[in-house]
Amino acid sequence: MVSAQPTLPAVGCGAAILNNAGQILLIRRLKQPEAGCWGLPGGKVDPFETVPAAVIREVQEETGLAVQLGALLCVVDQIDPAAGAHWVAPVYTVQQYTGQPHICEPHKHDGLEWFALDALPQSLTIATQQAVAALKDQAA
Repeated sequence: MVSAQPTLPAVGCGAAILNNAGQILLIRRLKQPEAGCWGLPGGKVDPFETVPAAVIREVQEETGLAVQLGALLCVVDQIDPAAGAHWVAPVYTVQQYTGQPHICEPHKHDGLEWFALDALPQSLTIATQQAVAALKDQAA
């Protein structure tokens, strides 16, 4: 069923964080959209906040890591007409990070793990699927 009042596109963001072993850091969502799925650390861009600043803030809020961003990896368009939702989410690579990742928002997430790019969990968020494809394209 299509929503009678579609919302304007919202702006999200994400971070592709790889460790020295080439594993990606993923966090499991508890809330909709995509509850139960593993995804990149990230979230909403606040009004008057730059996207890079939002990525840095969201990663710190969710994982406790301080990050230095690298290049823009991809831009995800997540369109769900049935829910009346449209998210545009730039995803950045992380050049380096400090700290040990941990779940900082247990009311939003119930898992935080490093995964090899060739051994990812089945249930990935749409943004994560697109970001992993972009990472694999870069490596090819």
